[in-house]
Amino acid sequence: MPELPDVTVYIEALKERVLNQTIQKIRITSPFLVRSFDPPIREAEGKKVLRLRRLGKRIVFELEDDLFLVVHLMIAGRFHWKPPNAKIARKYGLAAFDFRTGTLSLTEAGTKKRASLYLVRGADGLQVLDPQGLEIFDADLTAFRNALTRENHTLKRALTDPHLFSGIGNAYSDEILHRARLSPVQLTRRLKDSEIETLYNAVREILTEWIERLRRERGKGFPEHVTAFRKEMAVHGKYRKPCPVCGSPVQRIVHAENETNYCAKCQTGGKLLADRSLSRLLKDDWPRSLEELEEMKDQRRY
Repeated sequence: MPELPDVTVYIEALKERVLNQTIQKIRITSPFLVRSFDPPIREAEGKKVLRLRRLGKRIVFELEDDLFLVVHLMIAGRFHWKPPNAKIARKYGLAAFDFRTGTLSLTEAGTKKRASLYLVRGADGLQVLDPQGLEIFDADLTAFRNALTRENHTLKRALTDPHLFSGIGNAYSDEILHRARLSPVQLTRRLKDSEIETLYNAVREILTEWIERLRRERGKGFPEHVTAFRKEMAVHGKYRKPCPVCGSPVQRIVHAENETNYCAKCQTGGKLLADRSLSRLLKDDWPRSLEELEEMKDQRRY
């Protein structure tokens, strides 16, 4: 799912192409995409894009006549910039937004259609779509601490809760917690003040570093290779690969469709966190440490 750094770079690229341009036509091919009906989506046609901004992980096109076109890319939604009047991709195409300067294409890979498009009127309509998570670059340490400890959640859950923090998802939360050397299952209200400060700095560092990295990667082009799995990441998507800090194999916790990656040596004092599906299988044989895991590999070729 595109998160704060990816969405930021998308918006920067869109500003160069559609700011102060008029939406000539909106072509919709997926019946699942549009989630609002009043005002009708066609009302956005003929309107000029006055501003682009981020709302959590959503991209907002502020239009004339107090209209807001809001796109949530979800997991597999992606934007592409094409020549004017380009055809919509047959397999993955959801919609196309035609401008004089080109066509903004919206695609979504996979069979589950989760990307969404809303057209709302006025600030009140936009506020309904705002999860109101804390904007980390606008927050000082006190505001961060208050949001983090508002409820007693695990760090992974807290960082990815859009009602607590804006724009942070599965991928960058893994990187943040690795940088802070904190366990993803540590409870927020059990953190020391020094650990909260370390986490605050890690959030800002990781997001800043990735925004700059993605800007360099984009150059003057359009970001066409947005992905949650990047070779430069330390732990996210790196299960069983060596941690770049200590060399220990990266571990994981799998829950439903989400996977948390972490380094046991750097983040949990060498303790392996129980993976629900695997711990059910192994039961009492679940290894408690990296050392036990290595012994099991030797004995069972696990």
